[in-house]
Amino acid sequence: MAKPAFATGAQVEHPKFGLGSVISCNDEHIVIKFDDHGEKKFVSSIAVPNLKKSDRQPPAEKKRGGKKKAATPAS
Repeated sequence: MAKPAFATGAQVEHPKFGLGSVISCNDEHIVIKFDDHGEKKFVSSIAVPNLKKSDRQPPAEKKRGGKKKAATPAS
């Protein structure tokens, strides 16, 4: 089996969707989480030639802090 075109976590730039992080990549599909468009799944043979490697730092995950809800007083 061939080595995936992009490693998990690689930063890439897509001409339409912009910057994103590779979630998974294999011979058939590549899944990328884009900053502004969420997760997208592409056919590797079509998408990979259009992707450019980006040397940016991965964005900090927004969900890590957990959701803080305002404390509501019990009645």
